[in-house]
Amino acid sequence: MTGSPGDGGLLPRCLAMIFNSIGPFQAKRFVFKLDDKNGVDVQSEVEALLERQRREALPTPKTPAGKRQLDPEFADMIDVQDHCRAEEVDEDNVYGVFVSYIEIYNNYIYDLLEEAPCDSIKPKWNNCNTPVRNGDFVPPQSKILREDQNHNMYVTGCTEVEVKSTEEAFEVFWRGQKKRRIANTQLNRESSRSHSVFIIKLAQAPLDADGDNVLQEKEQITLSQLSLVDLAGSERTNRTKAEGNRLREAGNINQSLMTLRTCIEVLRENQLYGTNKMVPYRDSKLTHLFKNYFDGEGKVRMIVCVNPKAEDYEESLQVMRFAEMTQEVEVARPLDRPLCGLTPGRRLRNQAFREELSRKLELRGGPVGAGPEEPSAAELFFQSFPPLPSCELLDINDDQTLPKLIEALEQRHKMRQMLTEEFAKSVLAFKTMLQEFDSSVASKENYIQGKLAEKEKTITGQKTELERLEKKIKTLEYKIEILEKTATIYEEDKRNLQQELESKSQKLQRQASDKRRLEARLQGMVAETSLKWEKECERRVAAKQLEMQNKLWVKDEKLKQLKAIVTEPRAERPERPSREREREKPLPRSVSPSPAPSAPVAPLRARRSRSAGERWVDHRPPSHVPTETLLQPRVPRAITVDAPSERALARCDRYLLTHQELASDGEIQTKLIKGDVFKTRGGGQAVQFTDIETLKQESPTGRKRRSSPPDPDPAGDAADSEWTDVETRCSVAVEMRAGSALGPGFQHHAQPKRRKP
Repeated sequence: MTGSPGDGGLLPRCLAMIFNSIGPFQAKRFVFKLDDKNGVDVQSEVEALLERQRREALPTPKTPAGKRQLDPEFADMIDVQDHCRAEEVDEDNVYGVFVSYIEIYNNYIYDLLEEAPCDSIKPKWNNCNTPVRNGDFVPPQSKILREDQNHNMYVTGCTEVEVKSTEEAFEVFWRGQKKRRIANTQLNRESSRSHSVFIIKLAQAPLDADGDNVLQEKEQITLSQLSLVDLAGSERTNRTKAEGNRLREAGNINQSLMTLRTCIEVLRENQLYGTNKMVPYRDSKLTHLFKNYFDGEGKVRMIVCVNPKAEDYEESLQVMRFAEMTQEVEVARPLDRPLCGLTPGRRLRNQAFREELSRKLELRGGPVGAGPEEPSAAELFFQSFPPLPSCELLDINDDQTLPKLIEALEQRHKMRQMLTEEFAKSVLAFKTMLQEFDSSVASKENYIQGKLAEKEKTITGQKTELERLEKKIKTLEYKIEILEKTATIYEEDKRNLQQELESKSQKLQRQASDKRRLEARLQGMVAETSLKWEKECERRVAAKQLEMQNKLWVKDEKLKQLKAIVTEPRAERPERPSREREREKPLPRSVSPSPAPSAPVAPLRARRSRSAGERWVDHRPPSHVPTETLLQPRVPRAITVDAPSERALARCDRYLLTHQELASDGEIQTKLIKGDVFKTRGGGQAVQFTDIETLKQESPTGRKRRSSPPDPDPAGDAADSEWTDVETRCSVAVEMRAGSALGPGFQHHAQPKRRKP
């Protein structure tokens, strides 16, 4: 912003442009006086002179403008060029320039031009929160942002200096530049730790009708403002290696820049899509200060600086994208209000008049008599009378001259009388008018005095109210200051508590994740152990069952042999097949366990009537292997399915399950398990197995085995011992619930089949 030696930057060029344009039209010092409410007052030349004398009487040393010595540090940066000036400058106005310099550090506003006096009463503290012993350091007080009557934002209590030249303005800027906060980082030796704002205010007031003095009307004063902002660059802590205060400063800088980007994005979105989203100006002091500029009260221009280094490619890319987005934002600007309606060119005419007057005074050495003298009223009156004839008598006998003279005098006398009468009448009418006018003026004067008395009372009451409001404002300002300090303390505590809360929450999250991992690990171990023990238990149970079945088979064989020996001498008689005999006589059920009580879900009385003919559900699994036996099962009126369903069971009365397994001799053994279909109380279907038919093949060289259909056994008791209770051995129920999308559930309530050892 300041440039380099020999090449002035943006600031000196702006100052040179301003002072080159308004140089001959500047008002004297203290003609314009800024108030503390972002306004400007105009003083007369006498008041300005007294103000200058009072300021010059102060003990501070003053250097005349013509003898000002520039600081060698910035003398080379100022290059005043006379050709840089504005074209359209109103010459009928006078101008004044005021400058101020502030910085926004950690989202607080500080005045860089403020002279902080050493106060021996207040304690002095440094950056480390320890008292200063010598008492030379007083921490600066932060300033407050406020809104004036025109809804413009300004900084209260900010030092504003009136300047008359580019050198003087730059000297004020350099004095504040030395107080700006900078620090050393890994990337920059003098890194800015704050945003700085150099404010230039231009006051403009018109001249009076004579073009000599400033018009003493505050409403006609125009105050313009130019703000030059030097934004601190965004930082990445992994590159700058910032820590402590530097880290906090970098966080505040990045937060303010992010708020600026958010405001511009919301403005762009409102412009593109016609929305009316609230722009978050108050999230940062930087955006809050320039709220009016973004709302259309001014113009915003952005100058982007990029670094051509390859290491800074990502930062430069982000900055250029941000600059490109700002170009798309347009805001409506209000129209400029018209100035006073005085005649233009007043200054030039007054100047030309004075020059001509002085020239004539020099030539004539006295009062100026310009042009012919005008005739008086008496001369005009006498010229209205008829002219007198010639009064010269050349002959004694001349009888014409005197009569003509007498006649002319008589005419003049008559005209005089007439004029006298008209004059008397005019005087009388004029007196009457004067009397009427005096009476009307008196009545109006009385009315005006009454009104003035009322206005004076109103003004006195308003002054009292203003004094009361000013006292109230001071009290509220004091309270606001206390509340702001309290809010600052609370914000600091809030940030500390938030950091502590975040650390605690992170710790709890880590503990919870560790706990979840431990639980998952324990569940895996428990599941693995449970599966291991289940397999072990199943293996042991299967081994025990096989052992007991073998023992039972051996005992059965021995009993069969013993029974055959005992019943051998009996007479041979033809017997019917053992299965029909078993159905006729009840068999003892001491060997097999009783069926489970939950097999038939519905009572037997709910069984369907078979008068219309039985229908079967032929359930053959997909893994069924066809055999080449001569005897094949044939089921009339059957519905063949791969898996039982509720629909098929609802249409049939009987159920047939074809089951194949490998016998002990290695041959395929086919079992036809038959059952009855019942309707359950829940609206589903249930199957109760009632009979089993076995179809198997055996080698003729091996032991004789039973086949289906069964052959008559000559030893009836031996055949009886081969069969057990079918209902007990095959108490298997298939239940299908209504509305279920699953297949039927199988529940086996019989002892497993015994195998021969």
